Amino acid sequence: MSAQAPAAPQPAAGFVPPSVALCTAGLAMASFMQVLDTTIANVSLPTIAGNLGASSQQATWVITSFAVSTAIALPLTGWLSRRFGEKRLFVWATLAFTVASLLCGLAQSMGMLVVSRALQGFVAGPMYPITQSLLVSIYPREKRGQALALLAMITVVAPICGPILGGWITDNYSWEWIFLINVPLGIFSALVVGNQLKDRPEQVERPKMDYVGLITLVIGVGALQLVLDLGNDEDWFSSTKIVVLSCVAVVALAVFLIWELTDKDPIVDLRLFRHRNFRAGTLAMVVAYAAFFSVALLIPQWLQRDMGYTAIWAGLATAPIGFLPVLMTPFVGKYAARFDMRMLASIAFVFLSLTSFLRSGFNLQVDFQHVAGVQLIMGVGVALFFMPVLQILLSDLDGREIAAGSGLATFLRTLGGSFAASLTTWLWARRTQEHHAHLTEHISTYAPGMQEQVAAMGQGNLQQGAALLNGMIDHQASQLAFNDIFYLLGWIFLAIIAFLWLAKPPFGAGAGSSTARSGGH
Repeated sequence: MSAQAPAAPQPAAGFVPPSVALCTAGLAMASFMQVLDTTIANVSLPTIAGNLGASSQQATWVITSFAVSTAIALPLTGWLSRRFGEKRLFVWATLAFTVASLLCGLAQSMGMLVVSRALQGFVAGPMYPITQSLLVSIYPREKRGQALALLAMITVVAPICGPILGGWITDNYSWEWIFLINVPLGIFSALVVGNQLKDRPEQVERPKMDYVGLITLVIGVGALQLVLDLGNDEDWFSSTKIVVLSCVAVVALAVFLIWELTDKDPIVDLRLFRHRNFRAGTLAMVVAYAAFFSVALLIPQWLQRDMGYTAIWAGLATAPIGFLPVLMTPFVGKYAARFDMRMLASIAFVFLSLTSFLRSGFNLQVDFQHVAGVQLIMGVGVALFFMPVLQILLSDLDGREIAAGSGLATFLRTLGGSFAASLTTWLWARRTQEHHAHLTEHISTYAPGMQEQVAAMGQGNLQQGAALLNGMIDHQASQLAFNDIFYLLGWIFLAIIAFLWLAKPPFGAGAGSSTARSGGH
């Protein structure tokens, strides 16, 4: 059993910082900085590899190391918050993230950069869920929707800004600054939040260290994340490396699940799934975020690969998805409590489904305005999606469970995004091959006049004409595969609505606990 520190104060009911606005700004800035760093380095990898004398494959570890470390740290949030307190954990994690960002910017070799990114990812893990928990605690119950709506906007806008900002900084300054810009932001956030919450009483425990759970978590999640990140490059299970890593992940995670469900003081509290709303909300969040992540992954790649857009123009075409969430967030946060959260989220998924079906009808002649217009419409769904689902999954957790529940839900959401990235990339390539085969069935060099037509395409050169024809077929096959995936995503978004209605009101954040009702945390 956990042994509580005898001098630990009880959380005060209704604690309010001296300036709620300033405290909110500090928390939001740290969260934005952390989420931004999940994507800001993506477009800079070729430059980083060239400057550090590494291959493009080695450079991908800048992304992989961050993702693996974050995935491992996220489920530990609940245990860490119990051990050190939420306020202290946030300040320490933010300062550690700042130091790790500085090390990334000063890295002189790819090895040092990868190690620094791994450290950055690990300390980033607790930042988002702890921010969520602290925001819920400093707002009265009737205004918590506004806090969650702000986090929802950050979750959407930051990953979109990442590649655009990263590309602009790399082109106009140097890649080091994509990490160094975190230093002043991190210091500001840590100082502001630490000062605003210095008088916030917290109950600190000294739970025993669950070494079996920790070791199996690190091994299992680390191996699984590597499988998902490297699977497409290694041709999945035709690679011995992927087979071995998959076996390690299955065995370690099986032991982890059994141990955590039977241990008296687990490092990750899987018993949170006993709550109906947490169960339903987390399921909806994981599947919806995986589908949303697929959209965010496919659109920029399709624009650059098949439509000939540059990275900057691809970013501009996708950016409108963030406009309406920014404009609607204050209104959603203020008035959403008047509506059934399940209904709001259902409307969101109808919009997400509609835009997916619209994209399933795209062709290679679609113009910038149509692409950006559908992204703009999708913003309505995004604005109404995150906050209601977050409120549903947190609604029947008590005050002490919110940090752990948020960390666990965010971990599963992140893992869902990793699965989506791997499966979407694989499915796109697989369907492209199938469509390519079907399209070429109708082309024969023995057909009357075919060789002359192909030669004419190559201005008299048959080989050049054949290459041009094959390129056209490649793009058409890729477009058909793109349409197939979005048709599937349209139905997935509609199916998620069923998960939402498994939840039961009330849906105020922390509504299930007396502590939450009184305003304490």
